[in-house]
Amino acid sequence: MSLLIEYSQVLQDFQFSTALRESIYMFPIVEGLHLLGLAFSVGLIVFTDLRLVGKFLRNEPVSDILFQLRPWVLSGFAITFITGFFLFAANAVKLLESQVFLLKIFLIVLAGINAVWFELRLGRKASEWVGLSELPEGVVLAGWISLILWTGVVITGRMIPYLG
Repeated sequence: MSLLIEYSQVLQDFQFSTALRESIYMFPIVEGLHLLGLAFSVGLIVFTDLRLVGKFLRNEPVSDILFQLRPWVLSGFAITFITGFFLFAANAVKLLESQVFLLKIFLIVLAGINAVWFELRLGRKASEWVGLSELPEGVVLAGWISLILWTGVVITGRMIPYLG
């Protein structure tokens, strides 16, 4: 991992990273944008997942919810990813030494794998589920896994300042 730490140190030493880390205003602004992006992406993912597990908007077709929320989720995720990279660059070495941060990244990767699996295997068939009293088992499972993983991402993200 020392090579990764060395590259992280180079990233952290860039002028932009140093300026962000040392700025009284920019770091909180970027962090605020990160949280807004998170609210859009993860917040809307929670609505979608609650529909997949049958606990929310049961009368709305899953395909309609996926179609309408997807652009907002992806936009929020893009904001979260970009600002997350900036926040990482500002404190890269410290974050890579944090077990909580590494757990957060691991959970994000798992959530991403779950999302891609859902989209490729199940999501494309969402229009076929209209009128079904119960969604297919894999759909419900993917929804629960997503809810658990994204909850873990949010919790570990909030723990970083305290345990990192």
